[in-house]
Amino acid sequence: MNQSAPPLSPEVATLRDERWQLRIRGLRKRFAPGAPEVLRGIDLDLERGRVNVVLGGSGQGKSVLIKHFIGLLRPDAGHVWVDGIDPATLDSAEIARFRRKFGMVFQMAALFDSLTVEENCAFPLVEHTKKSPVEIRSIVFDRLAALGLSGAEGKYPGELSGGMRKRVGLARALVLEPEILLYDEPTTGLDPLATENVDRMILETGQRFGVTSVVISHDMASVFRIADRIAMMHEGVIAAVGTAEEIRATDNDYVRRFVTTSGVAHAGIAGPAGAP
Repeated sequence: MNQSAPPLSPEVATLRDERWQLRIRGLRKRFAPGAPEVLRGIDLDLERGRVNVVLGGSGQGKSVLIKHFIGLLRPDAGHVWVDGIDPATLDSAEIARFRRKFGMVFQMAALFDSLTVEENCAFPLVEHTKKSPVEIRSIVFDRLAALGLSGAEGKYPGELSGGMRKRVGLARALVLEPEILLYDEPTTGLDPLATENVDRMILETGQRFGVTSVVISHDMASVFRIADRIAMMHEGVIAAVGTAEEIRATDNDYVRRFVTTSGVAHAGIAGPAGAP
């Protein structure tokens, strides 16, 4: 199990890599002078077209990490490269284009309560494209149908279950055809059956749309079901990285205790299709 990613020269880092879509080296971040570092030298590679999970307990810096991916935060040191591009080097016009690579599925879906499902999903297209209303409606209905939401177009978020709201949030993220989907704690607040449905949604979406999935989570049962690769964060660094089986077999004491305490270390939970 590889616990530290190899160094990259600046020349290599700016090249597109067919396997690794996101590459992070030496990433450090603190939010005030003298405050503890949240990220203390993150080294990590995330695989193109696969489900990559960043796992860790509350307050370990997982959400801070993904904000660096899309340029919402700039590192104090180190680099993030997405297809060879470092978002910290981009100006405001370039960063706006760069962010079109990403779709974000928020923890609580973050839908507009006053808008219908159709209007929520159309919002990014209205704001960021010059497509006609007919084109927008066609795209929205296609994404909703792909996620089993046909017939929900006229409903409001308050009329939907938690699982349905997650799917609407995903449909909205997909309308701009992103290459990378970021999921921030997608199973938080859901019961076990709804959680399993969201897990299936993540896997099916990755396969159908060919996107790279980056899932922030602390739900071990969910992680073992969906992950092609798992990176475990602890105290601002990557403590371990590997497949579900490699994480189960780790000799890292913190990771072993985290997995064992979750109760799923030897539960025989199936991983993604094709995984060991």
